[in-house]
Amino acid sequence: MKTINNPFITYGYKGSRYFCDRENESRQLIEALQNERNVTLIAPRRVGKTGLIKHVFDQIERQDKHAKCFYIDIFATKNLEQMVQLMARNILGRLDTTSQSALKRLQAFFGSLRPTVSFDQLTGLPTVSLDIRPNEEAQTLKRIFDYMQQSNHRCYVAIDEFQQILSYNHQGIEATLRSYIQFLPNVYFIFAGSMQHLMEEMFTSANRPFFQSSQIMLLRNVPAEKYLSFANRFLKAQKRTVSKADFDYLYHKVDGITWYVQAILNRAYQYQETAISADFIDKIIYELVNEQESVYENYYASLTEIQAKLIAAVAKEDIVAAPLAHEFIAKYGLKATSSVRTALNALIDRQFIYRKPEGFMVYDRFFGLWLARL
Repeated sequence: MKTINNPFITYGYKGSRYFCDRENESRQLIEALQNERNVTLIAPRRVGKTGLIKHVFDQIERQDKHAKCFYIDIFATKNLEQMVQLMARNILGRLDTTSQSALKRLQAFFGSLRPTVSFDQLTGLPTVSLDIRPNEEAQTLKRIFDYMQQSNHRCYVAIDEFQQILSYNHQGIEATLRSYIQFLPNVYFIFAGSMQHLMEEMFTSANRPFFQSSQIMLLRNVPAEKYLSFANRFLKAQKRTVSKADFDYLYHKVDGITWYVQAILNRAYQYQETAISADFIDKIIYELVNEQESVYENYYASLTEIQAKLIAAVAKEDIVAAPLAHEFIAKYGLKATSSVRTALNALIDRQFIYRKPEGFMVYDRFFGLWLARL
């Protein structure tokens, strides 16, 4: 494995050496998949579910050279056709070798859909697009699954932001997918999502097609003590350490959410001549927040007046247990309870605010720190 310049990764997966903890979660996920259980993985965005999935897939492919793992993020898809095309590009052609015989099998299996095979300029891997006729998206998806089933591989498919299928204008999409997935003896799925209430409704409500179809995993933050040990392992190479008190300050400043912790440590590692103190951490956070100021201004401008006042109030409190309480509403001049309730639901739906057991917080922790300045 190649050594990289900065060990605190802020995007992508660069190998187990740069992956912090998640030992129990990795084991649970691997054991579930290898024992032929699908998994529903739920976590707020930036907690690290994508990194966990890629870490687990890396381990699975190292243990079983015959296994095939596919990670598909459908967050940007707007309809079933886009999802099917995304799955085709990520699965077909990569399931087999790139030999001429494999490509001929692909052409034969999907002949009526006129598959087009091209090669990614960066990876050299083949990608496939299909000519999907109107109203045949679901049947095309079934053919992709059938192709996986008839392969000689044990396949693992992670569909990230799975709750996105609920926005598709396709009647019975949940039932359709469930009917296809339950008859794939060699294909196992991770259904990952960041909108907890939607994911839980899909997989735990008795009247929904995916009820009791998978093992539920809720992903929590990496414990602070594990993260401190991870950080100091790399800082040691610079003859530096971060104390427990200073790391706890960093950790709690961003609610222990993985991406923000990594972003701060990445920047701290860059300034290798500076001792890591609470003041230094504040300077880094100020720098990171300022770099995104134009983005945050656009976020804020996109909100209605009551939404803007509410999210700023939540940011100033850091966490709000009862945003509909009279005391909170009066403190920030938020007017009628009904208006606050409507604004709160809109902010949750747009993923500006999320709810955790202790209360409501601004989803983007750096955005929350920016708002707290207002």
